[in-house]
Amino acid sequence: MKHYTSINDIDNIHTWIEEAKALKENPLEDIELGKNKTLGLLFFNSSLRTRLSTQKAALNLGMNPIVMNVSGDAWGIEFGDGTVMNGNTAEHIKEAAAVVSQYCDIIAVRAFPSLTDRALDESEHVLESFKKFASVPVISMESATGHPLQGLTDAITIAEHAKGSKPKVVLSWAPHIKALPHAVANSFTQAMRKMDVEFVIANPEGYNLNPEITGDTPIYHNQEDAFKDADFVYTKNWSSYEDYGLVDNIDPEWMITKEKIGEAKFMHCLPVRRNLVVEDAVLDSDSSLVIQQANNRTFAAQLVLKKILENL
Repeated sequence: MKHYTSINDIDNIHTWIEEAKALKENPLEDIELGKNKTLGLLFFNSSLRTRLSTQKAALNLGMNPIVMNVSGDAWGIEFGDGTVMNGNTAEHIKEAAAVVSQYCDIIAVRAFPSLTDRALDESEHVLESFKKFASVPVISMESATGHPLQGLTDAITIAEHAKGSKPKVVLSWAPHIKALPHAVANSFTQAMRKMDVEFVIANPEGYNLNPEITGDTPIYHNQEDAFKDADFVYTKNWSSYEDYGLVDNIDPEWMITKEKIGEAKFMHCLPVRRNLVVEDAVLDSDSSLVIQQANNRTFAAQLVLKKILENL
């Protein structure tokens, strides 16, 4: 595996989950693997879990991580081809990616969507430009349409906490005050479609995800119906896909409550707005797996780095 930029880069999710669980048991076992190797982490957007867990994963493998907040600390990068650079951008991705490749053995990139131009976002112009012009492997730390490190994390977490075979997993939309990307929901959907689970999605009318990603996954517009007999409820807000980036629904009736989910385990990628997306009674209960998920971010990233290092 050269790059990791999509859940679809996983050849066998069940094998990957078992490998990640083994890393979790002995996280320093491969500390010599990354010796004298450098991981460059480039952040075009904010991060807490992704930044820290990926750095920790690199350290567990003996790598040297270096971090740059691109939007604040670097020259403005131009991604257009043939552009006359007489505006705010001072450096082209062709040079930027090539230069970073001289300093780093692996490049990890985090760049959110515009949520204004669906075609541009779905082209993944930032991530694909790094893949095109870098001479080293590239990892997505969340892109315009996917968050494959989070998706792998969530698959690991469900495998660890599932009781019995084929648990029912629900991905539920919840209200938010602003437009949010589809990336987490997309990658979670892709991961669940690779697993042996009963997977359904619940969201209001007008908030269906990209049908090319959801495929034949059952979609409910009634949350109560979707939650029936659920073992896991994964909650995330996303803006409209059909009316791209639109937020015209902040219906508080879609907030996750303890009464709604019953004994189901609750999952969220974090950060989460309490008592808007989910009530305190859920987050503060034994049903919440959000901290376990955050812990597993390290081992998902570590597994990805390990697989890439083994092929350098």
